[in-house]
Amino acid sequence: MNHPIEISPPDIAPYKQGNTGVDYVHVLDSGKPGPNVMVQALTHGNEFCGAIALKQLFDEKIVPQQGRLTLAFANVAAFGRFDFADPDRSRYIDEDYNRVWGDEALFGPRDSAELRRARELRPFVDAADFLLDLHSMHEPCRPIMVCAVQGKGGEKSAAFSRRIGVPGDLLIDTGHPAGLRMIERGGFGDPASPKTAVLIECGQHWEKGAAEVAVDTLFRFLLATGAVSASICKSRTRLAPPAVQKLIRVTEAVVAKSMDFRFPYLFKGLEVVPKAGTVIATDGATTWRTPYDGCVMVMPSLAHVKPGTTVLRLGRYD
Repeated sequence: MNHPIEISPPDIAPYKQGNTGVDYVHVLDSGKPGPNVMVQALTHGNEFCGAIALKQLFDEKIVPQQGRLTLAFANVAAFGRFDFADPDRSRYIDEDYNRVWGDEALFGPRDSAELRRARELRPFVDAADFLLDLHSMHEPCRPIMVCAVQGKGGEKSAAFSRRIGVPGDLLIDTGHPAGLRMIERGGFGDPASPKTAVLIECGQHWEKGAAEVAVDTLFRFLLATGAVSASICKSRTRLAPPAVQKLIRVTEAVVAKSMDFRFPYLFKGLEVVPKAGTVIATDGATTWRTPYDGCVMVMPSLAHVKPGTTVLRLGRYD
């Protein structure tokens, strides 16, 4: 299903040459002690609401009051081929940039456009104390904060998300079977480390509201880390925070076995299926049923379905 494109991809060409020797990566140093804070946009080239938020930081010449602030546009090669007639084509070039963050991939012999870019950004990711990864979703859904994996940094990510104060739904995940994500790398995925990373799904890729969520979350994140002054951050938050933040714990991922994977209903995401045993998908001869009452349907999408692709996560509210 094609969704309306309500926002335009921003012109990021002026930010290509930074001060790091790596294209589209800028490190702003306050010259004062403080945390190393990183924000990344364009993990996927068709998810440009985060790039709109980063552009605002650059255009307003916002600088850190302490520590260092690293701003990175990630998969710029994929973003560069964005086409209004085929917007999903720009998700990546060779493979998903957000599945290559394990050492076996980054330091191994395999090659791809995304691996080359991840290898360029790895030193900045590994140096970060706090990291925000700005994303969006293929299907319309209210925003979700994806925290690290259960038992591997998920609790500290969820606690930090409560300090940020948005969005209303927080997700402790089980990881991704296709490979390690950036928010799970190194100290981010170590409960004993103070390093913390979160990933915000701001809404449907190209809806106006996704850009508004990206900007609002960015400034709340910068406020929570202390990187940028409270007066600057508070004056730029426009959306009302939720009255309460609810935590979803993912229990399993539904991975497609074939191209015949189907949902019997038009799930948009975060629906709660009341009864255990309810049919929620078919995949050839395989039938997927809810494993318990109150099962939450997390980010269902057939946009990129192929064998081995996660098309749905099942969870329950804490």
